[in-house]
Amino acid sequence: MSILALGLSHRTADLTTLERVSIPAPEVPKILHELQQADHVSEVMAVSTCNRIEVYAVVETFHGGLGDISSVLARQAGMAPDELYDNFYVHYAGAAVEHLFNVASGLDSMVVGETQILGQVRAAYATAREAGTVGRTLHELVQTTLRVGKRVHSETGLDQLGASVVSAALAEAEDAGGSLEGKRALVVGAGSMGALAASHLRKAGIANVVVANRTQANAERLAASVTEQGVPATAVPLAELTDAVSGADVAFVCTGAKGSVLASRHVAPRTTPLVVADLGLPRDVEPEVGDIDGVHLVDLDTVRRRMNFSGSGTTEKQTAKAAGIVLDEVRAYLAGQRSAAVTPTVTALRKRAAEVVDAELLRLDRRLPEIDADVREEVGRTVKRVVDKLLHAPTVRVKQLAAETSDTDYATALRELFELDPQAPKTVSSPSVPMTPTDQIDGETP
Repeated sequence: MSILALGLSHRTADLTTLERVSIPAPEVPKILHELQQADHVSEVMAVSTCNRIEVYAVVETFHGGLGDISSVLARQAGMAPDELYDNFYVHYAGAAVEHLFNVASGLDSMVVGETQILGQVRAAYATAREAGTVGRTLHELVQTTLRVGKRVHSETGLDQLGASVVSAALAEAEDAGGSLEGKRALVVGAGSMGALAASHLRKAGIANVVVANRTQANAERLAASVTEQGVPATAVPLAELTDAVSGADVAFVCTGAKGSVLASRHVAPRTTPLVVADLGLPRDVEPEVGDIDGVHLVDLDTVRRRMNFSGSGTTEKQTAKAAGIVLDEVRAYLAGQRSAAVTPTVTALRKRAAEVVDAELLRLDRRLPEIDADVREEVGRTVKRVVDKLLHAPTVRVKQLAAETSDTDYATALRELFELDPQAPKTVSSPSVPMTPTDQIDGETP
């Protein structure tokens, strides 16, 4: 079993393709179940953001897993797999681990160093765990990934330099409509992106915020949070979207809806500028909105062009340091996995040795039934000590060797040398241990 990562992102696909492949939040569990039921996939999680759609899976074979995952994503997009192949990137085994560490660290983001992706990886894991598609392998990988992302941010300061997509969109909005100081804002969507947009708007000096959302309670919760931070905010239902747009100078639209939320019918021609930032994937705003007089539409393509032109603001030194941390962590993770892979065979060897000792002691009892009980007990302890001492050095060393190199299959070598049951290591290495919310890094709930 190995990790396979397959996806497409802002680096390999245009916005239209990303839209088609994107997985709306309510449909993610269904897609996860469909993937897990495929012939070659045992564990799976999906990271679906405004810039990427990626599947991380534990697969039995590379080609089998690749075919299963690409077929499901193609069906999701309503396309044939060969239509998507040019947009896909694939990473396998150690390369898949390195890619996930890079993603969580912000090194693969449109805006290098942005921190939002770390929370998105955590949320993707939580969704997969709730859907029942995460096992021990992905659980351990994601927990390590979250720790690596935090380490990169704390040790390099990359997160201080790297903006988020929201802040890049905000800068684009200011270029189009001038300073936001004292202006009125509309936020459509009360999820994590909506909350992030409201936070950036507050820091930009916005005078007041209106939050519109499909679920009124969530809109009210975000509005209350914004108000507590010092900016007056109110919540309105989506049915009042037209009035909310007419009273805004800038609108950030970022929902998990499958179709457009803000349509041209909601927006009247303007005498004062209105900047609309569409951060949804798929798009939350009809493209025709940008054709209305006085309206400037900013979408993910706009942000991408801006970032390609201006760069991310990171320094080569910090990026290099972050990349170095990731490589060190990848080596450590893979070494740990190789060591863990040989552990069941070592356990099986020790079990076999204990069985041999017990059998020989039983034979001793049969041959010398009159032997004194104290002598019998001392002979048993002595034989077990001899066996333990003989096994100690080679079993410790084989774990070290397995961690140091992947060129030799030490587990197979041990099984061949000592004629161990090939199935025994599987039995030892596959305990059914339920994972609880406390199985998180630093006690966090994802």
